[in-house]
Amino acid sequence: MKLCLFERPDKPWDKLTGALVEGGVADLSPTLGIVALLGLDLRMQSLISRFNELREGCEKIAAAGPTYPDGSFRLLPPLPKPGKMLCCIGNYWEHAEREPRPLNMFLKSPDAVIGPGGTVILPPTTEPWVFQHEAELAVVIKGPAKNVSEENYADAVFGYTALIDVSARGEGRRTWRSGSWMGKSFDTFAPLGPVIVTADEIPDPNNLHVRFWNDGQLRHDYNTDDMEHRVPELIAFASGIMTLQSGDLLSCGTNHEGLGPLQDGETAEIEIERIGKMAVQVADPLKRVWERGIYMGPDSTARRPG
Repeated sequence: MKLCLFERPDKPWDKLTGALVEGGVADLSPTLGIVALLGLDLRMQSLISRFNELREGCEKIAAAGPTYPDGSFRLLPPLPKPGKMLCCIGNYWEHAEREPRPLNMFLKSPDAVIGPGGTVILPPTTEPWVFQHEAELAVVIKGPAKNVSEENYADAVFGYTALIDVSARGEGRRTWRSGSWMGKSFDTFAPLGPVIVTADEIPDPNNLHVRFWNDGQLRHDYNTDDMEHRVPELIAFASGIMTLQSGDLLSCGTNHEGLGPLQDGETAEIEIERIGKMAVQVADPLKRVWERGIYMGPDSTARRPG
């Protein structure tokens, strides 16, 4: 099931919970009870925690077809404010012949989340040289989950979604001010969506095609089977450090071979097999310009002309 949050243009104050189906969206509100009345920041977390008891009703509504047809609604971020956002550093082989790097993660601000059709606003700071995109598979957690083994990783997985991990960087791939969370946590730096696909629809998260376009230029184009540390290990690692709660997000890292700059007026699109496609806009109040292109190696830089 492809779960989502959405609104109708004629009633933008009425935020609804739905399932994306062929031809539109099915409004799940009639079967959700009190969950449907919660604020957006808590609604999806509550649905995840209670999904086992609500699933049958949701499936019946979804099977009946769309309540609202395509074009009559706007998707919102499916998790407007995750409790925690854990993101892997690197985590892809990128055609290298070497030993796997140590698994490492950082926390990204939940306040950075925007949804389909939103706008990434580049901050008016002159410190970073470039703002780059990272297209990533993200795991949506079902909790509480603590000390989960790799063999039982699925117990902690509710579903999957797509994340654009926007990153402010200096030379090459060095993150702004040398702290990953700082250069990645500006407001609007976490486009998320378009939906949460429940885990039963993705039998193997390490066999999904990920693509990303910038103004129609294909940049990221890789499969998640290239992860150095696969999803079961990520769950075991993170849950061994902290308790993971329903609605937490664990992003799996990216293949950096497709990195490039984001700049004013561009349209960024991410698509992950079985999850779907979404687009966001980019705006820069300073109207900065970087050389348009793709990152090609660890010594590559993206400097402002002049």
